[in-house]
Amino acid sequence: MSRTTVPPRRARTALITASALIAAAAGTAIVLDGPASAAAAGCTVDYKIQTSWDSGFTANVSVTNTGDAVSSWKLEWSFAGNQKVTQGWNSTITQTGAAVSAANAAWNGALATGASASFGFNASATGTNAVPTVFKLNGVTCNTPGGGDPTTPPPTDPPTTPPPAGSKVDNPYAGAGVYVNPEWSAKAAAEPGGTKVSNQPTGVWLDRIAAIEGVGNGMGLRDHLDEALRQAAGRPLVVQLVIYNLPGRDCSALASNGELGPTEIDRYKTEYINPIAAILGDSKYASLRIVTTVEIDSLPNLVTNVTPRPTATPQCDVMKANGNYVKGVGYALNHLGAVSNVYNYVDAGHHGWLGWDDNFGATAQMFKQAATAEGSTVDKVHGFIVNTANYGTTKENNFTINDNVAGRSVRESKWVDWNRYVDEQSFAQAFRQEAVRVGFPSGVGMLIDTSRNGWGGTARPAGPGAQTSVDTYVDGGRYDRRIHLGNWCNQAGAGLGERPKAAPAAGIDAYVWMKPPGESDGASKEIPNDQGKGFDRMCDPTYTGNPRNNNNLSGALANAPLSGDWFSAQFQELLKNAYPAL
Repeated sequence: MSRTTVPPRRARTALITASALIAAAAGTAIVLDGPASAAAAGCTVDYKIQTSWDSGFTANVSVTNTGDAVSSWKLEWSFAGNQKVTQGWNSTITQTGAAVSAANAAWNGALATGASASFGFNASATGTNAVPTVFKLNGVTCNTPGGGDPTTPPPTDPPTTPPPAGSKVDNPYAGAGVYVNPEWSAKAAAEPGGTKVSNQPTGVWLDRIAAIEGVGNGMGLRDHLDEALRQAAGRPLVVQLVIYNLPGRDCSALASNGELGPTEIDRYKTEYINPIAAILGDSKYASLRIVTTVEIDSLPNLVTNVTPRPTATPQCDVMKANGNYVKGVGYALNHLGAVSNVYNYVDAGHHGWLGWDDNFGATAQMFKQAATAEGSTVDKVHGFIVNTANYGTTKENNFTINDNVAGRSVRESKWVDWNRYVDEQSFAQAFRQEAVRVGFPSGVGMLIDTSRNGWGGTARPAGPGAQTSVDTYVDGGRYDRRIHLGNWCNQAGAGLGERPKAAPAAGIDAYVWMKPPGESDGASKEIPNDQGKGFDRMCDPTYTGNPRNNNNLSGALANAPLSGDWFSAQFQELLKNAYPAL
């Protein structure tokens, strides 16, 4: 359950003015140079203090080359106080005394005229945290290629208090457009019949550190946000991001394991969450409504897949013991939620996972524990999302949980198996109430991922099943045609579900396509890779199962690629079985 990238990356550029401009509102120093002489360097620098605390701060730096093209770069400045860089990303930072230099990483050294590069760092600091006023690119002072300092230095003190937070709307999707990821759109449009849905909005998956800047030639986070500003064209626009890189990620499913080991919580914070928060906090993007889906398939594992549960795995026991899922989610909620236009939605599994009595309430309590960890509060949670990258039907119309056949409740059927819910919408609405009951704000909303839960086509029942037994009644009428509710990988027979829609039902903020249709859940066989993704037998169509799916066949499609890679055969099946039909 991850993402992939394809089309060529756009060069990020900044608008340049002929005269020098220096701004230091919110601790920002921007220096623009005049015309550069031949073979001379020139630059503009945007230095922002994104977050600060008693003993340190996080800064983001963007440098734009306004001189001749360069194949490598080094930006230099000096701190005025006792600031000391402790961690950097997207550049190699060295410091001697107050003097600091940041050299390009191996992949971002080339800067054409007008092109930009961004990097960030954490630093310790006490006392006044002055903003540097002089920067040098490749040894030449910005704004005066022949040497010298800018003529009008900015104020050196950052604001003593943060700017007032923006007012969040109750439902970010209401009255707004939603960002169409051009990378997914291009892949979908290239498929036969794909243009029928290639204009639909989907989630952007940040499934590894490299995804922040862009994997290979793919779009990075700033590229997506810049494109979102273009698509917005002055109207409210939602951008959907999937935050998905916890240490020891997806402890119960090998197909979507990640790059960070179980103990690498510090890397998660400093190299993953901090850079994302810094970019989202850029005032350039303040007009966007940024929805974050926070760490799918993580916290529920600490309830359902740990000792003494029969489905326990050693990996989930490790993650519960070290607390790094709770710490990571709390840290993400706290730092992303501090950005005034970010709306955090925590992943809440699906009804076929958490709908049983011994899972339901315990999971809500686990979410509260994470939402109050690492300095976060429940107010940093705007809502929850269910069915992310899964296949549960939005609404079963041919039977309800209250039906009885021949004196037996549908809860006794093999399919429902004593679950309290038969579909995602009833589960989402009930989970919202439970979350409020345990202490989340009364205004929390729910999202339902409907990207692959349509279950249309010729196999879709036209009405209720025969009432000869509770099993014939449920199996004959259910839209969800999986072999078992526990099957989750590249399910055969699935179709596109309800198109994205705002406020479709009480308590539901939106139906969304958070999982981009056509991206694989996992490989059908072992495929060597450098992303930490393993081979999960639940993605093997010949696998006869385990306790999680009551030892049934996996129901997976054959010949699937690695999770996140484009799976043409699956996309074609989703088109064919879409409901509502295309």
